[in-house]
Amino acid sequence: MKWTYDWLKDYLKTEESAKQIADTLTRTGLEVEDLIIPISPIAAKIVECQPMENSDHLHVLKVDDGSGTLRQVVCGAPNVRVGLISALAIPGCIIEGHEIKSGKLRGVLSDGMMCSGRELGINDDHSGIIELPADTKIGSGVLQTETVFDAGITPNRPDYLAVRGIARDLSACGLGEYRVPEDNQLKPVSGSRQVNIKTDKCPVYQFCEIHDINVTQSSKKVKSRLAAIGINPKNAPVDTTNYICYDMGQPMHCFDADEIKGNITVRMASDGEEFTDLFGNKHTLKEIDMVIADDAGILALAGVVGGARGMTTENTKNIILESAYFNPVSVRKTSKRLGISTDSSYRYERGIDPTITGSALANAARMIMDVCGGKIVGTGIGGKIPTEERKIEYSPDLFLQKTGIEISADVQREILKKLGFKIVERNGKWIVTPTPARVNIEIPENIVSELIRIYGYDNIAKAAIHKPTDSAPHRDFYMSVKQELAARGLNETKAYGFGDSKIEELISDKQIIKIANPIINNMDTARNCLLETMLGFIAENEKRGFPDLNMFELGTVFDGDNPGQQHTQICIVRTGNMSPKHWQHRNRSTDIYDVKADLISLMHGQKFTISTENPPRWAHPFRYGAIMQGKKKIAEFAELHPSIAYKLKIKTNVNIAIIDDVENLPTSRKVKEPNLSDFQPITRDFAFIVDVNAAAEKLVNTAFATDSRITDVVVFDAFDMGDGKKSIAFTITITPTENMSDDDLQKLQSAVIANVEKKCDAEIRDR
Repeated sequence: MKWTYDWLKDYLKTEESAKQIADTLTRTGLEVEDLIIPISPIAAKIVECQPMENSDHLHVLKVDDGSGTLRQVVCGAPNVRVGLISALAIPGCIIEGHEIKSGKLRGVLSDGMMCSGRELGINDDHSGIIELPADTKIGSGVLQTETVFDAGITPNRPDYLAVRGIARDLSACGLGEYRVPEDNQLKPVSGSRQVNIKTDKCPVYQFCEIHDINVTQSSKKVKSRLAAIGINPKNAPVDTTNYICYDMGQPMHCFDADEIKGNITVRMASDGEEFTDLFGNKHTLKEIDMVIADDAGILALAGVVGGARGMTTENTKNIILESAYFNPVSVRKTSKRLGISTDSSYRYERGIDPTITGSALANAARMIMDVCGGKIVGTGIGGKIPTEERKIEYSPDLFLQKTGIEISADVQREILKKLGFKIVERNGKWIVTPTPARVNIEIPENIVSELIRIYGYDNIAKAAIHKPTDSAPHRDFYMSVKQELAARGLNETKAYGFGDSKIEELISDKQIIKIANPIINNMDTARNCLLETMLGFIAENEKRGFPDLNMFELGTVFDGDNPGQQHTQICIVRTGNMSPKHWQHRNRSTDIYDVKADLISLMHGQKFTISTENPPRWAHPFRYGAIMQGKKKIAEFAELHPSIAYKLKIKTNVNIAIIDDVENLPTSRKVKEPNLSDFQPITRDFAFIVDVNAAAEKLVNTAFATDSRITDVVVFDAFDMGDGKKSIAFTITITPTENMSDDDLQKLQSAVIANVEKKCDAEIRDR
């Protein structure tokens, strides 16, 4: 988004410098990427004028530009002569939307360009270069240039795509007074045309028909502002629609009324219908494309681009101005499918103020008739202007609860009013209605965000340092988890919050949340697990010769498409070898016990059991485990299923651990420090004979659960005895809480044996 400093002052009464304005906007959420002070054409005197060889009209000039060194310029104007003072655009100047550069013309260097009155935007004369008075100071600027702001717009702030919206924000920041525009509506004029809306994707469509205009150049102000932001001025009707688009944020279109047959219809295209845009490109449309049509066919793609038929030309005498609100999703689908991006589609896709179609139409009609004359012979409206229905219940106390910083209710109210929000107090609560241009304000937390922005992040930081509070809900639990995992040699990854439906169907049984308008084809879901993107990282790294990876991600996954249907998940992956080759030690491959150890480290000493039942789709069925506390599943770990690895072209062994809901971790709540016993730990060894297919983990879990004084169980031996039996031996660690006699110890040992034999179909081995 570009705009000029003088344009901004139409809506902001301020004495602040352009630099101060740029800094303030960047601090409050609109990143000003560049502050451009255009180079003005300068007065230069022609000292030499020689005809160019092999040309019947070009001349090679030597001009004095006041620098002390003559500059060579090639010029084809018929009125060039020695002694003439004219306007010289040196390299870097922007003329009619194009930057002047040094270059060769027919092999001769031209270090600039001599300009006509029309090229400078001073008049319509293009018969030759402009002739300046003889007393003009050489080297002085010919035009008054304006500073241009160039800012990057985030998708959630479509109001910044209008100069008015930027001015209102600056006013709320205290950089001046917002000049409320005096917008009017056109008086209804009965004409011969009507609007028919045959789709619910266009709530309102307004038009104004103006006859007997004389298509001419726009005013100097409009031309200079459009040229400064890189839009080449054409004529008053076209320039006006471009100007209103940037000034108010309302895209518009201008048709040649004599080319329109009958009434205007807003409808969905027929499948296979043909359309030629104003650039001459032909498109085959689908039923999802919204169009503007007349009795003869399509005139424009709604909200995207106009058509070749009905476009305004220099010979146009009668015009129809369009001002409408189109559904953002519909416009985006057509724009992306056809690969057409315009200023109009850019705004409609993000959501414009749906209430300004009438005032934009009135302003555009006035601007055109001020320059081109003419009179309004008809107006029309289809549908109706949407009314603002957003009523957000908000309490000033919420700001303290969400940020830990206290701002008085009076300050909050003043900021919101300056932003154009309406506030009604009811039963101790505020009912806040955002200005219609702020389509991103939907919940109370959005209001908190606005207050933080305008109050100033710098002020928030200072207040947080000097006035600590326990009211802030933010916990550094997530950071502590990340630090623990990083300390175990894992690198944190960050991925987009999107997923690939094809891979999610392969690895997950969870609901797939499809996105209506994906950025790219393989990001068509709101991800329901972190593993999908991690597997993508593994495949890409392996392809590039980096198979040894130790990574984790802590991020949001989605359970549905409604607000609040999401939770935080952790995914850990270890692939390839544990460490690079080295002469001091023998390397080994990662296995599931490495990721199991990662999970156990996050348990902080809490007791748990291991279950091998019901492995998920992504897990190897015989190399899988789940960490349980009672019937509650805390986490899962496994090797990647071979069939999935094959389909994703992953050859390296992949070991995975997933904590599906981080809130289940013991570290997500205060865990009491264990009471250290005053008694020495006691160890006892056991050996059991079990079926050859029995899981050692089941014996361990059963022994662990026998008595609260058992604090550790470790398998130290296992071997096949033949005849379908095997021996499993383990050591238990007992931490007494009081003196234990031999009888007490014997009772505990007997309880372990009885419990394991009963629940694991095992037999104690005597020897």
